Amino acid sequence: MDNISGLPDELLGRILSLLPTKVAVSTSILSKRWKFLWMWLPKLDFIDRDDSLLVLKDFINKNLPLHKAPVIQSLRLSLYESREENIKPEDIRMWVEVAVSRHLRKLDVSYSSDKKENMVPISLFSCKTLVILKLRFLTLMDVPTTACLPSLKTLLLELVIYKDEEPFQALLSICPVLEDLEVWFSEDESIQEFTINVPSLRKLFLRISANCSSLVRYEIDTPCLEYLKLADWNDSPCLVKNMPKLKKAHVDIVSFASKNIIGSVTSVKHLTVCSEDVYGDGIVFNQLEHLELCICRDDSSNLLAQFLKDCPNLRELGISQLDLHADLKTNEMGFWNQPSSVPECLLSSLQIVNWSGYFGRPQDRDIAVYILKNARHLRTATFWADTNEHDVSNLEMIKELTLSSRASSTCELVFIEMP
Repeated sequence: MDNISGLPDELLGRILSLLPTKVAVSTSILSKRWKFLWMWLPKLDFIDRDDSLLVLKDFINKNLPLHKAPVIQSLRLSLYESREENIKPEDIRMWVEVAVSRHLRKLDVSYSSDKKENMVPISLFSCKTLVILKLRFLTLMDVPTTACLPSLKTLLLELVIYKDEEPFQALLSICPVLEDLEVWFSEDESIQEFTINVPSLRKLFLRISANCSSLVRYEIDTPCLEYLKLADWNDSPCLVKNMPKLKKAHVDIVSFASKNIIGSVTSVKHLTVCSEDVYGDGIVFNQLEHLELCICRDDSSNLLAQFLKDCPNLRELGISQLDLHADLKTNEMGFWNQPSSVPECLLSSLQIVNWSGYFGRPQDRDIAVYILKNARHLRTATFWADTNEHDVSNLEMIKELTLSSRASSTCELVFIEMP
């Protein structure tokens, strides 16, 4: 310990910053010199997994006011198992208030309560130094529209409870430089409609659960957006517009019929998609080079045919089941109806095919054979074979595709058996 104590305070501070906050505070008993070192830590994590909540509350109340760093880089309050008799909303507000007074840069709060009141202080919404804000499960009742978060670039709102649409809309309106937004709505009957209109936004992940029954409609208007991930399992209609800079999109929706979405992502180069049905005619993806298609739906084969027809410059095709759908046990892809004419991408651009979860069923085989037969510039076709789901042996799969004709004489077939 004497050797460590001989190090400069700045270096000791860096060492303490690598430790859990509770451990860092415990070093204050080592000597007089160590007594105050933890008070200058720029990052504070208070997590309920190691202590009873009453012990954790007492620990925070005793030590947070003693913190002396002029800038708190990060405060995390992870109180997933909290109960109001242990940690109350006013405790959360008080702790966040202290951090805001120290020029807080990042706040991450996970806390739930049945009380219908703001669980963060009003002063948070005027914190000029805040760059990252992550709120999970807590309640937002009022956000002053006259406030401003001039430095906030990243905002996460996961299963937050609102009194109505106003707090959500107000929060977005006071973030003039917001670039990264992630929102998850689920079982919240207070939200009937909303609009995400953020001119500075570059990345958006919007997740709407199927049980979000009160939602009537929503709109996305983000002219600078470059990445969109939309996971919407609700039937409510949406209007997506004004995304000329979009380069990458992930669209997981029940149906294209109720969503004005597919026509807004035609500028992308990389698209991941899952839907129960096909989209309308007259849409062309001239820029699309990489397509990942989820095949867990009945109409996936027709959707694949449509995308092949409408993506004349497609270079890489991925066929799989999205991770979020892995437990659905569906993958009942319908039989293949091959296009009346060979799609342009098979004739001129497609080079790589990756098929994860290839079952070797007749419909799987027909699609694979069609692509191999017509893709003139195909370099590699990789099949991760699942021999358990439909009792088709790996040897039988390999034999069927190896013996099929190939338009590309240089195409390499790769078979990998899934565990």
